[in-house]
Amino acid sequence: MDAKDILGIPKTTPSLPHEKKSRPPKDSQRKPDGISREVYALTGGLAPLMPSIDVNQLKKRTQAENEKITWQWLPFTSSARNDNLQLYHWVRVVNGVPPTGDYSFAKYNKSIDVIKYTDEEYEKFLEDPAWTREETDQLFDSCARFDLRFVVIADKLPYSRTVEELKNRYYSVSRAVLIARASSPADVSGHPLIKEPYNLAQETERKRALSMILSQSKHQERRDAEVYAEAKRIMEARMAAKAAQDSELVPISTGGAGDAERDNVNMDDASPSSNPQFISAGVPPISVAETASASASLRMLRVYLRTYGFEQMVQAASSSAGLRTIKRVEQILQDLGVNMKPKVPTKAVCEEHLELRKEILTLLNLQKQFQYKEAEGSSYREGSYPETPGTPKSFQRILDQDRTFIPDSTGFGAEFSGEHIVKKDQKRKAPGRPSDASSSPANKRPRKLKNSDE
Repeated sequence: MDAKDILGIPKTTPSLPHEKKSRPPKDSQRKPDGISREVYALTGGLAPLMPSIDVNQLKKRTQAENEKITWQWLPFTSSARNDNLQLYHWVRVVNGVPPTGDYSFAKYNKSIDVIKYTDEEYEKFLEDPAWTREETDQLFDSCARFDLRFVVIADKLPYSRTVEELKNRYYSVSRAVLIARASSPADVSGHPLIKEPYNLAQETERKRALSMILSQSKHQERRDAEVYAEAKRIMEARMAAKAAQDSELVPISTGGAGDAERDNVNMDDASPSSNPQFISAGVPPISVAETASASASLRMLRVYLRTYGFEQMVQAASSSAGLRTIKRVEQILQDLGVNMKPKVPTKAVCEEHLELRKEILTLLNLQKQFQYKEAEGSSYREGSYPETPGTPKSFQRILDQDRTFIPDSTGFGAEFSGEHIVKKDQKRKAPGRPSDASSSPANKRPRKLKNSDE
């Protein structure tokens, strides 16, 4: 008995209908050839880091059916040797026919062509009191034998000479022979021995400095590194201070010019040049601040093309001028036959070109100022400027217009009309300037007498 029998549940229960879930089809990936099943299972089908090549897929070298290959121990000689030494090595032999020709590695034998001199050439051009003929011959023979390996040559020679002295003697003799054999010095001017002669003093000093550096201790190396770092820090601090000083000096100079201009304006208040229309028509002077800032920015670059720096300086010098002024400057340069950009932009040429541009700008500014002053003088002569009410002349003219005609006191109605006109005139006139008519005693009102006076 089981639980179903105890509970009275039938053993065969109808299966509930359920929908079959559709599974996505698996991508069938075939294992490539040349990879084992374990490795392919570990990588999961990913591309290997190194390309795998099936040995069976490699192209096999076709071999003729009637070709028989053997390896034989055969002798050989090399053209690189002058003693005809015979050696042996294994050689691939095809159908019993050994290979012919020179030794395959003889092509790597490279020799140096050492110049040979004659007795006549030595007597004329190569004699040296520090060297004998035998020593010179031994040196050149050793150079040809050891392929200019001067360290080995210095060790093999019987006399004691330094490597630098051996090099100096060899190269000086070779140069003298080349020059003597040439028809003209221009024919051998491009030869390396003529173009770059050996310098004995420089080579000796170079090796001495190199040996000094290589013989330094760790403590000396640390001290040198500290000195270099301190020198670099001082250099950067000086450059920063110089740049800051230049940036501070430029506003001071421009501010001084502005103060001078303001002083001139204050001293010439009565002139028509203080009129805003004349000030706005003036031409601004050449900006020193822009030029100094451009030079400071170029110094910060440290390394720049001179043509780039020249263009920056030209733009800074012409920044305060208008487009028409710049075109006039270019037109004047063309009339003078001066190029817009120097063909050889050296430092001196660029400075002279910039100075010429500044002088042309100054000339144009002076011409414009002269035109303004000339127009100002002509306007003074013609009197075309309107007079302001604050000037004394205009004030006197107003007073003249305000004055009225005062009739004679002996005429008809002098007592009444004269007093009325004087009162009206006193109301219109400005204070502080009494007229002559009002001050006369005939026009005053008679004072009433008091009882005490009677």
